[in-house]
Amino acid sequence: MSIALPPRGRGTASNPHNRFAPQRIIASDDGWFQEVPASRATEVRSETAKSIIPRNQSPDLPFDRSLNPYRGCEHGCIYCYARPSHAYWDLSPGLDFETKLIAKTNAVALLEQQLSKPGYVCAPIILGSNTDPYQPIERQHLLTRNSLKVLLDYRHPVTIITKGALILRDLDLLTELAQQRLVAVMISLTTLDDELKRIMEPRAAAPAARLRAIRVLRDNRIPVGVLCSPMIPMIPMINDMELEHLLAAAKDAGAQSANYMLLRLPREVAPLFEEWLQANYPQRAEHVLSLIRQSRGGALYDSRFGQRFRGEGAFAELLAQRFALASKRLGLNRREGFNLDCTRFCPPGGQLALL
Repeated sequence: MSIALPPRGRGTASNPHNRFAPQRIIASDDGWFQEVPASRATEVRSETAKSIIPRNQSPDLPFDRSLNPYRGCEHGCIYCYARPSHAYWDLSPGLDFETKLIAKTNAVALLEQQLSKPGYVCAPIILGSNTDPYQPIERQHLLTRNSLKVLLDYRHPVTIITKGALILRDLDLLTELAQQRLVAVMISLTTLDDELKRIMEPRAAAPAARLRAIRVLRDNRIPVGVLCSPMIPMIPMINDMELEHLLAAAKDAGAQSANYMLLRLPREVAPLFEEWLQANYPQRAEHVLSLIRQSRGGALYDSRFGQRFRGEGAFAELLAQRFALASKRLGLNRREGFNLDCTRFCPPGGQLALL
């Protein structure tokens, strides 16, 4: 079977059908010729968003609101569970997701507007719950940095999830937020192997850069943890075998807490990931998929609350035990500094609540 190579610096070569489109265009490869395709440029579209703080009622999540300034993600992580959301914009969850991005250009003004509403009740916002707020286009658009300025002005707590070393650019804001117990950061660390990172997360920061980000954040007294997500089973040099090493490296860099998730393959992510496996680990592909099915009730994805993040069965239970033991041994099961202060919330010019 001939598998197309991705453009340079991209996670996938495929642009699977947008499930909402009435027509399909299918390209056929006759197997006669294959070359490394040229790089594909990033396109950024503008969106005037109607709201910027979506809410959820998921019992699996420790938060009920989030903030995502961008749709799509240039990091190109092959496993990204946010890929299917691109179909709602008449775009493919494949290559379109990492090359045709959408910036919510009114995000900052809208955030300030929603925080100013008289009935707003403060609770921590998760910045980057869907797509990375520090992906490369943030350098030009500054939507994340300017959102942090608003959150600081309003004394609003925020937890940031990222694998982007660009977060260190905003050290001034993060330090000031941390001094008021208004920020915590979770750095996503999926592998220590540069070659695996290159093919799995082509435009994300290198492992060493993420560890440096943890170290610098802690040196500035900013609460920081590590998120080992996703854990992918049983391929030489792939990350479930690295779990203990990932946690140890993060601890050495200064991480205070840790969490993990088992690989999730909703909707179009499953065929994209299968294609990636066949291209990079063809001899192990069926074994990996078999272990995923064993952990997902016989399917490649299980959306049930209580199961979707951790899985079930022997492999999932062993992974959970390994994580718990390593976290306890390394002291990564503490939450000091992660309980953010909601009592400071106050619109600019307003009066702080009396305690």
